[in-house]
Amino acid sequence: MTDTILDRGDVVAAGSATTREDAIREAGELLVRAGAVQPGYVDSMAQREATVSTFMGNGLAIPHGTNESKDEIVRSALSFVRYPSPLDWGGEEVRFVVGIAGRNNEHLDILSKIAILFSEEDDVQKLIDAPDADALFALLGDVNE
Repeated sequence: MTDTILDRGDVVAAGSATTREDAIREAGELLVRAGAVQPGYVDSMAQREATVSTFMGNGLAIPHGTNESKDEIVRSALSFVRYPSPLDWGGEEVRFVVGIAGRNNEHLDILSKIAILFSEEDDVQKLIDAPDADALFALLGDVNE
């Protein structure tokens, strides 16, 4: 097990999804592969999105599971997927999908770090311009502190 919230392997520079639903699955599958959640958590991410949009502004969406899916979380973690072209997220444009799983309300601290990063347009532009996943991971480093 790792104490790291975001591992380099969970950062994708060019996601393959073309719909909101596929993007949620793509971000969720990274969390499953990281050993952070059980597969059922990905379904709950899609269920939450059906009731309330996880669009956050500045091209960012943060899909996460429902309260009922807490038992599916093994450890707190993030996945980060950037898309080459904006996805239609319920009428909003999304370039970044951050899958999140948090145990014991740890997701609140994680969310605040992501929100700070995405509150500055210059920082968002750096994420758009980053040449590869290594560069993205370097820019996202604060989430592990």
